[in-house]
Amino acid sequence: MNKNLKVLSLKYRPQVFQDLIGQDIVAETIINSIKFNKVPNAYLFTGIRGVGKTTIARIVAKSLNCEKDFNNICKADLCENCKAISNSNHIDVLEMDAASKTGVDDVRDLIEFSRYGPTTAKYKIFIIDEVHMLSKQAFNALLKTLEEPPEYLKFIFATTEIKKIPVTVISRCQRFDLRRVKSIELFEFIKKIKEKEKGKITDEALKLIVKSSEGSVRDALSLLDRALISLEEGEEFNLDKAKKIFGYFDKSQLINLFHLIFLGKEKDVLKVYRSIFDQGIEPKIFLSDFLEILYYFKNINSLTIDGNNFSLNDEEYKLIKKLSNEIEQNTLLLFWQFTVKTLGELDIVSNQNLSIEMFLIRLIHLTKINNTSENTENLENKLYVKDVISDEKPTLKNDEFSDLNNKTIGQIKNITQEKKLDESYPKEKNVKEYSINSFKELLETCIIKKEVKLKYELEKNVNLVSFEKQRIEISFNDDLDKEFIKVLSSKLYEWTKQRWIITLSKEKGSPSIKEKEIYIKKNIFEKSKDSIIFKKILENFPDAEITDVKIVKGENNE
Repeated sequence: MNKNLKVLSLKYRPQVFQDLIGQDIVAETIINSIKFNKVPNAYLFTGIRGVGKTTIARIVAKSLNCEKDFNNICKADLCENCKAISNSNHIDVLEMDAASKTGVDDVRDLIEFSRYGPTTAKYKIFIIDEVHMLSKQAFNALLKTLEEPPEYLKFIFATTEIKKIPVTVISRCQRFDLRRVKSIELFEFIKKIKEKEKGKITDEALKLIVKSSEGSVRDALSLLDRALISLEEGEEFNLDKAKKIFGYFDKSQLINLFHLIFLGKEKDVLKVYRSIFDQGIEPKIFLSDFLEILYYFKNINSLTIDGNNFSLNDEEYKLIKKLSNEIEQNTLLLFWQFTVKTLGELDIVSNQNLSIEMFLIRLIHLTKINNTSENTENLENKLYVKDVISDEKPTLKNDEFSDLNNKTIGQIKNITQEKKLDESYPKEKNVKEYSINSFKELLETCIIKKEVKLKYELEKNVNLVSFEKQRIEISFNDDLDKEFIKVLSSKLYEWTKQRWIITLSKEKGSPSIKEKEIYIKKNIFEKSKDSIIFKKILENFPDAEITDVKIVKGENNE
């Protein structure tokens, strides 16, 4: 081990199988294969970042080429082969980064180099990191050599994205899935390193480091490095300082925020959030932690707090369990849906902080709705939610965005607001109620009601996706009048005495009526040029031209 390295992730990198943590099954399997001389042609290590893929690849290379007996493999006093492999300069162990050498020519050079036997070691070993970055042609060029390599040649692949590797390659390798390191194992590991480095760090701060690393040993060591660097002489690194440096806040604040949301205390909710924001917490991190707490509220009865989970302490666990019994499960599922949706909205909002505040206010109103006697099946009508284009994100001007927001799109209306909206609709006595079951009937009703402008919009700018009972879905169209949805919703309620949901969709709808008429007219125009009648006219009048055609509807409007 190179003691001169200053970065902890390199300084304490495992050199033998016994140094590995969290990968006992993988280590045991590889040790047995080497011990019984059943070494595969190729190894494939897959897992998240920092769990030991490249480290294990080097240990395997050292185990196969160590000058000593396998049972007495080098640990401290390294032989020439082990020393060269540790320093990545062994002539027979080639490490290649597939991210920078992705082409078929690089693989061809590799195959050409593999024709020659090892110089000083027993095996010639190719370690290819991030192997999923190789091109399709490069993988194909590798297949034959990978399946039937010379006895002295071994391949070791490492990847974080196993799905990008062709099945033909995976089937020729012995695959090992490296799991995330358990919290308790990682905690004990970095605690020992902290003691070796003589750093004063509390156990609570170490637990936060473990949680932040998400099972990655390298991430945990990098965070530990930051913690040790930030310490002044004689100072102790505690949980409060860890939260400031790593950008985390106390979970109890979020739990308190949840409690206030369900109590409907809007001012207190915003006050707590603003105090969290003032600590320097990014809106996306806030929402991620919000989702985590939401998960605990939903599944707290199936969770146990033990040594393998540092996400919650005992007090937080008890508090969540107590509050979860007072919360409807359906509400929690709706909270999850709105939180995920808000995460996606943050990328198109200039002031993310204001977006989070409005998100919290929406949750308060959602709680009020769900606490009424209405069941969940009727909740959709109470929410009156309109989903607007998601993935394609059409280019809109700022004033157009504000107009969209005014059309009850992406908003939640509570019961009081709906009552006010109902009162704004005209309520004439003895007014005939119309039954509208198709788009055609909607147009006919516009004619009866003399709604010329609305009929014009429906015919010219509406690309229909679907028309169902009390629900119309249309494609987004820049040419639509800004008040179209608002006017159409109002008129449909006035005519049918039922609430209709008008949804803008990212799907491409059918052509508008005007577009269909133009297409039909153009088709008839082209066909008329080849008609027998026009050809007879040309015989007598060579200069004759067709300038326009008129579609005459018959008795059946055909």
